Amino acid sequence: MKKIIIILAAVLLTASVFAQAPQKMSYQAVIRNASNALVTSTPVGMRLSVLQGSSTGTAVYVETQTPSTNANGLVSLEIGTGTIVTGTFAGINWATGPYFIKTETDPTGGTAYTIAGTNELMSVPYALFSANGTPGGVGPFHLGKDTLGGIVYYIYIGADNLQHGLIVNKTESTAVWQASGTLTGANRTWDGAFNTPLMTSSAAAAYIATLGAGWYLPSIDELSLLWQSRFTSNKALNTGGFTLLSTTALYWSSSEFDATDAFYFGFDYGSADGYGKDNTFSVRGVRAF
Repeated sequence: MKKIIIILAAVLLTASVFAQAPQKMSYQAVIRNASNALVTSTPVGMRLSVLQGSSTGTAVYVETQTPSTNANGLVSLEIGTGTIVTGTFAGINWATGPYFIKTETDPTGGTAYTIAGTNELMSVPYALFSANGTPGGVGPFHLGKDTLGGIVYYIYIGADNLQHGLIVNKTESTAVWQASGTLTGANRTWDGAFNTPLMTSSAAAAYIATLGAGWYLPSIDELSLLWQSRFTSNKALNTGGFTLLSTTALYWSSSEFDATDAFYFGFDYGSADGYGKDNTFSVRGVRAF
């Protein structure tokens, strides 16, 4: 079987005159064989993956397509319109990059993918989360908005003059933080996205992982902000028929107190304290935009 070399010609985002940005990206590649000759007018099988974090990161979206090269060896397609293998293109939170496009190709048009290449998406894809000048392709944001898989509960304007903030998941569970006696280093009070990956033996973190890419266990400060916005959050959750934030529960944060204890936030009186990691409290995921 001939080897092929995929040369990335362009990764372009489609434009639209409508209010909502289209959930797809235009992709082009020139396909050549091992002798550097163009592979022309030939159907090729392709699997395209959007990887989060690094060139070997988690695939948050995967699809397959069978486009044909033209007389110049050029293949053109739109990522987001193929046969979905996993994830949803609209569900990608572009604010939690970097992201990479991985292409795998079968030059015979089948699914025996023999050639792979990965390219980082730089600034261009962020047009996908520009609608009326805000991220996510779903703006503008407001408190209580149902978007990106959850409810917006905190908003600020960043140095880029765009809206950023936090979204709380629509469901929750209960779990222990982890076995007592192990210091993880998850000690940031303001940064749950930093803390959660350090909780490698945590039932609470394991539950959050089931929610998908971008979700994490909130820090104690992020939980405090959620408690302060419980009126708009619960109003939106109730409207959508989702699980309400409890007004009596103790919620685990991802902020570690010491080897024995971690911080929880009490939604009864709005207070935070350290408690034994091996206790079972409520857990709820959040994500940033």
